[in-house]
Amino acid sequence: MCGIAGLYGAHLPRTATEERLAEMLRLIRHRGPNEAGIYLSDRVCMGTMRLSIVGVATGQQPMSDADERFFLCYNGEVYNFVELREELKSLGHRFSTESDTEVVLRAWQAWGARCLDRFNGGFAFALYDRRDQALFLARDRYGKRPLFYARHGSAVLFSSEMKSFLAIEDFSFELDPRQLASILTLWTPIADQSGFKDVWQVPQGSYVKISDSGPEVHRYHRIDFVAPREVRSEAEALEEVGAALRRAVALRLRSDVEVGMYLSGGLDSSIVASILAEQVTAGFRTYSVEFEDSEFDEASDQRRMAVHVGSRHRAVHVTDEMIAGSFPSAVFHAEVPVFRTALVPMYLLSQLVRDDGIKVVLTGEGADEAFLGYDLFKETLLRRAWNSLDEAGKLARLRQLYPYLKHYAGRDATELLGLYQPFSEERYPGLFSHELRIQNGLFSRRLLRARTDALEPVQKLIAEHGYLGGLSDTEKAQWLEYQSLLPGYLLSSQGDRMALAHSVENRCPFLDPAVVELSAAVNLKFDDGTDEKYLLRKAFARALPAENARKRKFPFRAPDSKAFVSSRPEYLELVRSDHELAKNEVLDPAFCKLLVDKVLSTPSGEVSTKENQTFIFLLSIALQHHQFVRRNISDVTQNSPIDDLMVKRVDHRARYGLEER
Repeated sequence: MCGIAGLYGAHLPRTATEERLAEMLRLIRHRGPNEAGIYLSDRVCMGTMRLSIVGVATGQQPMSDADERFFLCYNGEVYNFVELREELKSLGHRFSTESDTEVVLRAWQAWGARCLDRFNGGFAFALYDRRDQALFLARDRYGKRPLFYARHGSAVLFSSEMKSFLAIEDFSFELDPRQLASILTLWTPIADQSGFKDVWQVPQGSYVKISDSGPEVHRYHRIDFVAPREVRSEAEALEEVGAALRRAVALRLRSDVEVGMYLSGGLDSSIVASILAEQVTAGFRTYSVEFEDSEFDEASDQRRMAVHVGSRHRAVHVTDEMIAGSFPSAVFHAEVPVFRTALVPMYLLSQLVRDDGIKVVLTGEGADEAFLGYDLFKETLLRRAWNSLDEAGKLARLRQLYPYLKHYAGRDATELLGLYQPFSEERYPGLFSHELRIQNGLFSRRLLRARTDALEPVQKLIAEHGYLGGLSDTEKAQWLEYQSLLPGYLLSSQGDRMALAHSVENRCPFLDPAVVELSAAVNLKFDDGTDEKYLLRKAFARALPAENARKRKFPFRAPDSKAFVSSRPEYLELVRSDHELAKNEVLDPAFCKLLVDKVLSTPSGEVSTKENQTFIFLLSIALQHHQFVRRNISDVTQNSPIDDLMVKRVDHRARYGLEER
């Protein structure tokens, strides 16, 4: 895992020097504290902060081919690099390192951009073609690793994290109300959104070619629910699910450093832990989050599973004060607005993992999307069947939803009939499954002054993909999750950004392409979506303690507004003060003030879900305005320079002159 950054443009100005690049890299040193490398030419200036995991003694970056045509700055891991290396050797390619970085470079030499769909991993990279004077920015198929770019005069800036752009003194961040409207409504960025004007992220499953004619976005992978093969029986499906996940875990154990894992206590991480226990005979370490508030705590399930697999287990015990205290730092690393505080415990957990000397962890992310784990899927089926059910049938199904939410569990289910009735018919084409989520988001949308079409970006995305019409309601819901909350929040704000804030790489076996493709072939044939993760649960029932195998979905959550109400951190003034609110041109100060006053003066049990969510959105937007737009980052950045690292330098301005031929 690494961080990459740089600038591209014809005849880069003197400000785009090694010194400026070093400052860009310093701002993302947390992603790769082991060594640094830079490549300088007349047209491109780029570098890498490296977290050494595979090919530790070699694999320094930037890496070039023997002819010095291609230069690669690479972030992430391609887990099938061993198999790809053998295939490339058969084509005549010779290797001088054991790193997957060199495999990526040789694969591009052999196949060009067609290599991207061969990669099984989480990655983002910048590759400069010196002959054609073109820069390629590429990102993995599910959006595990980040990569942003922005225009700056005649140049293009790029980096793993937008905070690198703060190193450019005359670069200005500006919040984009159109993007924010979409983010608030869908709870997450989608496609190329960053939340800031004229800053884009490379979309998942895509690459961007940047040349003198400007950026061109090319999609190389699409989520496909048209199963390519037939699975004949449930027994065959169960066998294949087990085998595919075991292969996925084995691939993700490829590392020259110790691999640990995050153990939530739920079904997904318990399955990964059980497979690890089969494959790692020397034992392994597990890590988890515990809460002082029992509403969010899963410690008993975590400890039971740790004993079952014999792992060396540690946990971080999170209090409300810790959430409020670390929220600004977590938001700075997330870089986009967030709707919950659950990223903060993950930020604190990765700190514990780093302090233990662990660089790599496995996680259970992706299982709910692939194997129908979310209540969203059951809710969608209920709403579609709503008008065909009598009242008793509706009540029976409603009582099965959201048992972990106090404001649902404490109410008579008859009160919910009126809530669901208006959502029994599709309001927004293609978005039926997510319309309740959108309804909460539209309330958050009121934070903004401007009134824009908040659904236009997602409707454009649906139109661009163009094949949703033939999918079932459940498959449409899955597709939307793969396009929105998974890459935009779970893999990013709560995943990569929180782990890499402390130099920890997370790996996701459930997002192995073979596992995702298999789930598309077996899910609806042997699981109609009403029995949460039926196939997954049955495939691993014997490998888990009975309590963990039976456990239903318990979403990872943390105390939200009440954490700030009880501790009242100083930075609340960003949303309490009329003067501070007025500085943020995208916010509606009147609505924001009403919301904040209510949240801070109302018992936490009486603050609704949508008010809670909107308050966290507001606080994160205010902090990002403070940090990025107003450039107040001294409290959330590390000041360590890159000069104290081994720095690899390649300078083609000196070797080839100022003009590249």
